Amino acid sequence: MFDCYRGRELVVKCAPGIDFDQLGRLGFDGEIELTSYQGSVREACLWSGRLAEPGVRRRASILERGEQLTDADPDDCPVAPAGRWIVDPDGAVVRAGLVRHYGARHGLWQLDPDIAYLSGDRLPPDVRGFEVLEQLEFDERRLRHALSARDCGALEILVRGVRVDPDALRRRLRPRGSQPLSVVIARIGTGVAGRATAYACRPSR
Repeated sequence: MFDCYRGRELVVKCAPGIDFDQLGRLGFDGEIELTSYQGSVREACLWSGRLAEPGVRRRASILERGEQLTDADPDDCPVAPAGRWIVDPDGAVVRAGLVRHYGARHGLWQLDPDIAYLSGDRLPPDVRGFEVLEQLEFDERRLRHALSARDCGALEILVRGVRVDPDALRRRLRPRGSQPLSVVIARIGTGVAGRATAYACRPSR
């Protein structure tokens, strides 16, 4: 298609999992927009030539909030320990590689420079977050005791950077209480200093 229409301005709707590096090898140098709706990344859209916004290579569009970010936005997002809240950014933001830009816009920081989780003392408007109740080194026995002490029942598990099957882990943890809780598991630190960390949280909704 690129060969057939080379030199012409195009807008091409693609699956969101398309290989961005391969697009570059095929000669595409325009803007890639990732669009999500209600938490699900729905499409990638390629904008070429004058149809692309000057100076923009990546864009994330979150339809239900009417929010857009681009790689031309500020990205000064520090790295620091967890604050009151953990935020799992919208999939379009993550897929577009704009986690730091999103954090900078909303006054958040990264838990780790290589992990997409953000943290802050306030949640962005209309964004679901996870209020940190307890932080511990990820160990199933210790985590089971911590959750049991908090009367955990329905349990949501989010994982980044650690090889854990959330469904299998939930079965092994055997939550039987009455309180709905969430566990966020992430690898914090790099190399030998890296460690799997678990955050027992209360979801905002």
